[in-house]
Amino acid sequence: MTTERVATKFQQVFGRLPAGAVRAPGRVNLIGEHTDYNDGFVLPIAIEREAVAAYAGRDDGQLRVHSAQMDSTVAVSLEEEPAPRLGCWSNYPVGVAVELLRAGVKLGGADLMFDSTVPVGGGLSSSAALEVAAALALMAAAGAPRAIDGRRLALLCQRAENHFAGAPCGIMDQSIAVMGRAGKAMLLDCRTGEIRHVAFDDPGAVLLVADTQVKHDIGEGGYPLRRRQCHEAAEQLGVAALRDVSLERAERAIAEGSLGPDHAKRLRHVVGEIARALEAVDALAAGDHGRFGRLMYASHASLRDDFEVSCDELDAIVAAAADCDGVYGARMTGGGFGGCAIVLVRTDAAEAAAEKIAGAFESRFGRRCPIFATRAAAGAGELQ
Repeated sequence: MTTERVATKFQQVFGRLPAGAVRAPGRVNLIGEHTDYNDGFVLPIAIEREAVAAYAGRDDGQLRVHSAQMDSTVAVSLEEEPAPRLGCWSNYPVGVAVELLRAGVKLGGADLMFDSTVPVGGGLSSSAALEVAAALALMAAAGAPRAIDGRRLALLCQRAENHFAGAPCGIMDQSIAVMGRAGKAMLLDCRTGEIRHVAFDDPGAVLLVADTQVKHDIGEGGYPLRRRQCHEAAEQLGVAALRDVSLERAERAIAEGSLGPDHAKRLRHVVGEIARALEAVDALAAGDHGRFGRLMYASHASLRDDFEVSCDELDAIVAAAADCDGVYGARMTGGGFGGCAIVLVRTDAAEAAAEKIAGAFESRFGRRCPIFATRAAAGAGELQ
């Protein structure tokens, strides 16, 4: 994506040139799925797909936002707190504006133009990329760039998604969009906010992202149900979150039948996935792609069987990847019920693996799944 494209579109829609532009990346989670809202650990990377926001300030209290993908413009007044619009994409940037105002950032109004290469509904955090880009653009348009930064900014954008857009996401997506580093995976402790950057820059391996093009919405029933089941299981076990349950205690509770069957399966996944995420960091630090790949496969099996958030298309990609030379591991990524799978593969085998996976997918479902390669990208920032 080029700044020229977004600047040209900005001028077409708003009749003037933008004052500047910012970017925020999408993400894939390497491992640690559905652990974030259980106070656990996650291991995402920022990807080389991103949302861009061109901006110019206003002094009349009006906020106008336009999406190049939706070909839609929405205008609201910031003089009185705007209300969400049912099912509208603008809830993400407008919700961010509301949270910035509540945090004391003085917004005089702005025109914002969004363009993005992050697939919508693909489990790559297109919403978080949009929110973080909106936050940076709004602060810059107000003459207060980075008035809020780091974890505070991630939390602000999460609140916008939770309360204004109505999607009960955890903190991972906004955190990696804000604090990601090029060539690094980021281990995030979702309870404390502590982060550790781990090298993910081996030129001999690359990450493939395969999009099922099965769209999902985490505000729909499956995701909130899993989240509620996890919180209910924690309450039944007398802990603040499932992060506080050891592997041994989880096995004992399951064996004793003290939880219902669904709650027991959610517990087994979360406790096991937290352990896998921590072990995966050790594998990366040691450069052990084989061990890391085995953890990816185990994660996918757990998400499929215990958390029950996979689907036939995701399972087919993982199965096809396992049959390819040079593949270390594969798993679904994101909330599930569709979206994307990721495949860690030797660089010299990536092209052949992508072709074989896409071909197997087409044979089964009658269409090819788009596949792209990515490396760990930098977090959000200004565009020159």
